[in-house]
Amino acid sequence: MNLQKITGAWIPLVSIFFGLLAGALIMLIFGYNPIEGYVALWNGAFDTPYYTGETIRLITPYILSGLAVAFAFRTGLLNIGVEGQVLVGWLASVWVGITFDLPTFVHLPLAVLAAILAGGLWGFIPGYLKARFYVHEVIITIMMNYIALYSVNAIIRNVLTERSERTEHIAETASLKMEWLSQLMPNSNVHAGIILAIGAALFYWYFIEKTKYGYELKAVGYNPQASEYAGMSVRRNIMLSMAISGGFAGLAGAMEGIGNFGYMTLNNGFTNIGFDGIAIALLGGNTAIGVVLAAGLFGVLKNGALNMPLSAGVPHELVDIITALIIFFVAASYMIILFREQLIKGYEKLRSKLQSKGRGN
Repeated sequence: MNLQKITGAWIPLVSIFFGLLAGALIMLIFGYNPIEGYVALWNGAFDTPYYTGETIRLITPYILSGLAVAFAFRTGLLNIGVEGQVLVGWLASVWVGITFDLPTFVHLPLAVLAAILAGGLWGFIPGYLKARFYVHEVIITIMMNYIALYSVNAIIRNVLTERSERTEHIAETASLKMEWLSQLMPNSNVHAGIILAIGAALFYWYFIEKTKYGYELKAVGYNPQASEYAGMSVRRNIMLSMAISGGFAGLAGAMEGIGNFGYMTLNNGFTNIGFDGIAIALLGGNTAIGVVLAAGLFGVLKNGALNMPLSAGVPHELVDIITALIIFFVAASYMIILFREQLIKGYEKLRSKLQSKGRGN
């Protein structure tokens, strides 16, 4: 076995293992059975068709919010405003869904497109401010989360309704709910958005890895000065990157607006879909397949946790601790790398000693 072949792809796997192991130790310390706890978590995610549908429903926006953060990361930017972009995308999709009377083949794509454009516009604004005035995108995107939250609430209360706390339900022609999915996983809120999410991941991979535009965006992120010297427009690429990132986030909002709920209510706080996207992108290594797998893990943990108090008596808040520990180990990846290097050194020393003894004999 050649331990040198261990690569950075192992870091998320090791982090997940350590996070689950730490969670098991915490359960033991507080008198819970970790085996029963994890079995309950798994059953809460996949035990019945209903649970499976709800897990897929939760994974769907997570994939898109993770892609939004990952796209910005891959191009050297930090999009902390995914949460706000999710909200405006949600609102735009619902607005189209309740305003227009169109056939499904027009209405549904229009609602999806409206969400992408709304999220993209909300992402373009901090991109423009960074490109034009050198304002740090982290500050602007954090501020725009709150602008989105309160602006969306004001529009719901004063424009889309008459002082109501929720909009009307969207028309069926704008809904992502599909009868065949509802029959496959009865009573769950699963919808066809998972197909769009997987398609978005494929688009992310192809655009970043296979197109010259993706290459330019990555190059600008790695070294803006060298990219500009090579003839690339740094300002244009910054704005484009943030707009595309926002488009992914807006699409995540549509998954809730025309997929899960079919309406939008006033929000007293954030949905956390966007903030969880940061952790998903980090755990997934900012790659398309990594984000899909990380979103799957988050969906399983979040949905399965609801069954833990009922089946094993374990508080569902424990899953939040496990999730935090997994992200901690990913963020502390240099510790894992150091541990790996020590293992390699120990292995090499042991092999040298065994070879020396062999020659001595």
